[in-house]
Formats: sequence, C-alpha cells, structure tokens
Amino acid sequence: MEKRFVIQQAVVVEGKYDKIKLASLLDAPILTVGGFSIFKDRAMQALLRSLARERGLVILTDSDVAGFRIRQKIVNCVGGAGEVIHAYIPDRYGTERRKTAPSKEGKLGVEGMPAELILRALAEAGVLSERKAEAGRPITHADLYADGLSGGTDSRKRRQAVIRRLDLPEHLSTSGLLTVLNALLGYDRYRALLEELFPTSLEKE
Repeated sequence: MEKRFVIQQAVVVEGKYDKIKLASLLDAPILTVGGFSIFKDRAMQALLRSLARERGLVILTDSDVAGFRIRQKIVNCVGGAGEVIHAYIPDRYGTERRKTAPSKEGKLGVEGMPAELILRALAEAGVLSERKAEAGRPITHADLYADGLSGGTDSRKRRQAVIRRLDLPEHLSTSGLLTVLNALLGYDRYRALLEELFPTSLEKE
C-alpha cells in the first residue's frame, strides 16, 4: 500500500516488525521500545519523555496482556512531561506469517493486523490525517553520510557525540538516530547542532 497518511506525533510500537508494518502505511516518526526492554532502558525512557514534550506520542501496542503492560510502562515513563495518545487495535485471533505458532493468548499483534484495522485505530485516536506539505525538508541517510555520521572512519565517534549531546540511548542504530533527529530537531536545527559540535570539520567541508 502506498503511503497516504501522515501523523505529526511520534508513534511508539513494541518491536521492529511492528515498525516495518507501520512504515508501509504512514509517514511518521516510528520508535520501537524492544518489548519489555523498556522496563530497564533508562535512556529510552528519557527519549520518550523528550519526544512527548516536543511533539507528543501515540502508543500502539499489541492487544494482549503484555502489550498493555508495556503501554502502561510508557505512560508511567512520560508522566506529565508531554502529550500521550492511545490507539488500540482490536482483538483478532490468528498467527503472524513469520511465526509457526500463535501467541500465548492467540491474538494477532500490530505486525499481523490488517492495514485497514491499524488505520482505523489511528483514525479513532484522532491522529490520522491526509498527506500534507511538510514544513522544511527531512534529514536523510544521504545527509548523515555527507556529514560524516555514517560510512566513514570516524562516523561512530561523531554519532556518539550527537547522541550524548541529545541525551539519547547509547546503542541507538544509525537508522534509529535518523528517525529521532527528524522527530526532535528537523533539518535546520540538525544543521545548527552539527555546527556546534563539529565547527572545524564543517568549515573544511
């Protein structure tokens, strides 16, 4: 399905397959919390608070008991720091294509939910809108490469400098960093951050 919808808030899901499913439907920052890893991941908890303050969070977890526990943990992490919106998928029973057996409760998760039901859940939460013009251009993988944050000998060191400056999780992947940069900063503030952190190297470029 071609992307047709945009969500201004950051969307929070449990795992990478949930993110893949949503990325095929939406234009939105999509964050994964690694399931129950969120209970101990202080850096991710801090990141969620930052995103809630900056643009708001939409929580879309599975409809089983585990999904609701993860949802509540995210709410507790954010506290009153920002906007949290809940979107709920309905109970549907079956087995995801990549699995050989159903989940403990037999319910389909976000990754196995039909696209129309995911979009309905987001629409009912009041966050789904038709595509509209973006304010400024997004940061891309090509930008990260050109700015030495990927594909270079010092890229990891430079990424870690950005991660520390923004108080992000240490083990955030390059793709994860790109998602967060677009969600928190946008292109102009990203350029300003690089000029602050790497003024000499940017002048040479």
